[in-house]
Amino acid sequence: MTAAENVKTFRVMTLPGDGVGPEIVDAAKRVLDAAGEKFGYALTYEVGVMGGCAIDAFGQPMEPGLVERCQTTDAVLLGAVGGPKWDTTDPAKPRPEQGLLGIRKALALFANLRPVKSFKALAGNSTLRPEVIDGVDMVVVRELTGGLYFGKSERTGDTAYDTMIYTEDEVDRLVDYAFGLARGRRGLVHNVDKANVLESSRLWRAVAIRVAERHPDVEMRHMLVDNCAMQFIRDPKQFDVVATENMFGDILSDEAAMLTGSIGMLPSASVGAEGVSLYEPIHGSAPDIAGKGLANPCATVLSAAMMLDLSFGLREAARAVEGAVETALESGARTADIAAPGESTLSTTEMTDAILAALAAG
Repeated sequence: MTAAENVKTFRVMTLPGDGVGPEIVDAAKRVLDAAGEKFGYALTYEVGVMGGCAIDAFGQPMEPGLVERCQTTDAVLLGAVGGPKWDTTDPAKPRPEQGLLGIRKALALFANLRPVKSFKALAGNSTLRPEVIDGVDMVVVRELTGGLYFGKSERTGDTAYDTMIYTEDEVDRLVDYAFGLARGRRGLVHNVDKANVLESSRLWRAVAIRVAERHPDVEMRHMLVDNCAMQFIRDPKQFDVVATENMFGDILSDEAAMLTGSIGMLPSASVGAEGVSLYEPIHGSAPDIAGKGLANPCATVLSAAMMLDLSFGLREAARAVEGAVETALESGARTADIAAPGESTLSTTEMTDAILAALAAG
């Protein structure tokens, strides 16, 4: 067997999307391929159309057959979708975000993972004191398929309602995933709910307690969601893995994302019990800078590192890519969004080059 036959090969569906999406996906592919040469794996890429670009091309937010194409690959890497061009309040017209919600549902992705890690080189970007954010390293695990966003809702006259509904199975799989994640980290799960008021939260907490019994090596602490929002600001270093329902997770993960003050640095993953997972930066499509070479590729590169780890089991390569991003920042590499006043800035390509140089030297 030749050396080439020993190389692990994976298929990745890329969804460049709108705005800066194509630029940052291209940057991530450069880093992924360089890491593959160093760590002995190879990727092949397919390209799918989703977002506003799909509305323009097909009249709907994803190309026909896209879900089936994604299901034949090993992972999905998304750039960004949306923009003012496609904003509408007309419920009959398609919106780019419907493509993202649709593909999450079709791929049965029940947990959204948002890691939040402070970078010493960017300590000055946060509105919090450096000593508060130094050492922050948490993951918010948000449930994606239930809660208010999927319960029955109605608006009649001057009244409207939304239903927060969960089954025990939905809670069990989300919390169980969080415990498994914590086992490979610091071994701590904060279960976040509103069990003092909401019946759905009381069910959530009861199930979480049962799940914890299956994981005696991992500590669980309960925290009410309003207190958690305060604690994220007061003492974010206390958190390791945070497990919570859909709406609470939506709000808390955005709050956590701003702890570092650098939204252009933060990756995410949406995962299911089996099958294909989806990886994407948490920032938007930034149509105002699209095509100008100004986009920060770091969040997409870090999302690609999550893909290497979670979907392909290439942990050493994933850590090397993450380390290369950190080394590039420590060397002073900055795109405009993370540069201090007066600091020189790099283009998307130049920032990617700096990451590649750090990867090669590491």
